[in-house]
Amino acid sequence: MSTSDIWVGSNPTSVVGRQKGGISAKLTGLLTGDRAFVQLIRFALVGGISNILYFGAFLALHGDGVLLANAVGAVLSTILANELHRRLTFHAADRVHWFTAQWEGGGLALIGLAASSAAISALGFLLPGVSGVLQAGFVIGVSALVGGLRFVALRGWVF
Repeated sequence: MSTSDIWVGSNPTSVVGRQKGGISAKLTGLLTGDRAFVQLIRFALVGGISNILYFGAFLALHGDGVLLANAVGAVLSTILANELHRRLTFHAADRVHWFTAQWEGGGLALIGLAASSAAISALGFLLPGVSGVLQAGFVIGVSALVGGLRFVALRGWVF
């Protein structure tokens, strides 16, 4: 018990009035629901996690060619994202098989891969010699735009 806590009956309460089941419990309850906005928050968190994997793969392979690095990063991060979306974002592990999620979610990701590949090609044409970090950041930005459409499709079609 910290010095900022006081006792009210048998339940500890902080000076600002948080009790067991207070703000953190409400936040946890909010983030575990299945409303669209809550799913969108989880979708964005999963996207951030998978983008870290993408970024690492892209940087590791960009010396072998940016399009190859983009493709490998996209495949690896898509596999991870599809599984996390199936289990966490949409709570669909009991109704959507792993292969179905990978096949259908992967098909949607191909659209994102085409868009990001086109964006990398355009960036390379417009700004030759641009750094791998800038290229990866640019692709992540394009992917964020495509991600909004992917969320709608995953929520309405796949999961």
